[in-house]
Order: sequence, then structure tokens, then C-alpha cells
Amino acid sequence: MARRKNVALVVGATGVVGRNLLGQLLRDQAWDVIALSRRKPDLPGAFRHLSVDLLSSESLASIQGALADVTHVFYAAYVEKPTWADMVEPNLRMLSNLMAVLEPVASGLRHVSLMQGTKWYGNHLGPFKIPAKESDPRHMPPNFYYDQHDYIVGLQRGKAWSWSAARPHAVCGFAHGNPMNLVIVLAVYASISRALGLPLRHPGSEASARSLYNVTDSGLLARASIWMATDERAANEAFNITNGDVFRWQSLWSDIAHDFGMDVAPPQKIDLVQMMADKKTLWEDLVRRHDLQPIPYGQLVSWAYGDYVFAAEYDVISSTTKARQFGFTEAQDSTEMFLRHFDELRRARIIP
Repeated sequence: MARRKNVALVVGATGVVGRNLLGQLLRDQAWDVIALSRRKPDLPGAFRHLSVDLLSSESLASIQGALADVTHVFYAAYVEKPTWADMVEPNLRMLSNLMAVLEPVASGLRHVSLMQGTKWYGNHLGPFKIPAKESDPRHMPPNFYYDQHDYIVGLQRGKAWSWSAARPHAVCGFAHGNPMNLVIVLAVYASISRALGLPLRHPGSEASARSLYNVTDSGLLARASIWMATDERAANEAFNITNGDVFRWQSLWSDIAHDFGMDVAPPQKIDLVQMMADKKTLWEDLVRRHDLQPIPYGQLVSWAYGDYVFAAEYDVISSTTKARQFGFTEAQDSTEMFLRHFDELRRARIIP
């Protein structure tokens, strides 16, 4: 008997990870797609949307019947809290609430994909062993990735379905209303600097500008996630997923400046949260003059995320050897990726 069509459930479908994964699945006729998020993703295509609160078991119970045909879960939901200890309970509860409702009715479930990241290795705590490898020991908890991971591994034990975990770093892509995105941080920072007649400067320290860094394109991550979910070799494994190259910020700024028609100047460390707080009026003027989408300035970009990225004065590199050994060999040039995403933001009238 022929295997039935894949039915993907994309959880957190409006974020930079989930939105691009949703788009990738919609381009593949092998999949029927269900998007689960509070608001409907701004993508064309034939998908079902389920609006639900993952923190509410009652909300999930109301859509249980719509989950019966799900074969693959792509879990990319996330809730931010002030501390890592605070993030453990709600992020674990969202995942366990979903599985408690889905697993009893999804008799054809074949795979659950988790989205993790380099914070698994403690990059948010300071310098860590590089390149980071999937076999590296855990750091001192709390870390909600560990709790979600252990929950899924324990739940899967003895079951017919499998799990996988992707560990990207600094996912870069397009997502409307998702401000924790390095592409939009760079694009809005450059646009404001240009509007003020300033050269483009690395907003971190000299040490930050010299450090090696790697990033992950959202499209590449989507394709890697689908590979992990469908290739038997990847079952019950975790994989670092990045573009496959590394760069120094000091070498990248000249390319970004050229793309925005700007001069480049040496690094000058600033607090983006503080220095960009008064730029709302300037941005609103850019929106009017260039007929940009009227996204509220406070929802456009997370300057705190920018400060976090540019605060690192150490190398951030993940080894992608394991993924290549298991069969995923795609790579991208990170400079070309940034320029492509900037063009996408211009076409969408997000930046001038």
C-alpha cells in the first residue's frame, strides 16, 4: 500500500524560521501544510491556518481534530522571558501541550523536528569551544533547549516516529513583524545611518569586528529541516546548520556600505538600544518619503538583539561536518546572502 501524502504542521509559522519553512513546504507538491500560529502568515499558497495559544491546553484541545492527519511536526515556536530560568517553564509547556493533544490523534506521525541554536553550547554565556560540535557537553543549566530536547527524546522512546534537532546560528531571512532578525537589524541601522549622512560603522568593539562569525540563511535552514525530517539517516540526531562559511564583521561592512551607497568607517562601539531610541520620527519620515510599509518603529527591529550580536568579542563558529557526513551538503556565501535579503526588504518596501 502506498504511503499517504506528507502533512506538515509548522508550529510558530510567522517567525523568521517558521515563515520560511512554510514557504519552502508550499513549493513542494509532496506536502500538505498546516500553519499553527496566533496570526495568519502573510504568505500566498494553499495551507490551512490554525490560530491557537500554545500555552493554553484548552485552546489546543479545540483544534485537536484538525491535527489527526499530521505526519511531520516542525516546531519553531518560542517565547521570550527576562531570564533563562524564566524561559524554561513556558517553552517546555508549549511543546508538551502540543504533543499531549497531537500524539493521541495523529496515528500517522512520523517525525518531530525541534529548532534549537548555538546557545545549546553556551555562546550566550561567553567564549565557548569552537568549532562547536553536536557531541560537546552541555553547559550549566538552565537552558530550555535541554528541557525540550529531553522531553521529546523521552516521549519518542519506543514509538514509531523519530525526532531531529537543528542548531542554527543567527538565522537570517524575511519575516514581517519579527524584529529579532539580524538582517532587519543591519538593514535599518544602515538606512538610518545613511539618512543621517553618516558612514557605516561596526557598532561593536574592535575585538567584536575582528572576531570570526557564522550565520544561517532561513531558506537553507528550511531545506535542512525538511531533509532531517525525511532522511532516515538523520533520525534521532541533532545537527548544526549554518551557511558553511565564516567571516569577520570588519570585512563585511564595506560590502554592506556599498550596497546602501555609503562610505564605511572604523568601528565605534555604541549601545543600539539607547542610541536608536530617539530615531522613531526619522524612521516615520523615511516611511512617508519612500512609501514604505507603515510598520511601527517599535515593532520593526530589536535593537537589543543587535547589541547581543555585536557584544561578542570572541569567535562564534559551529562545525557542520556531521550534517555533511549524514548527507546534507548545501552551503551559501554569507555576504551574498545578506545582499539578497536586503534586496528582498527593498522589494517588500520595508527599507528604502
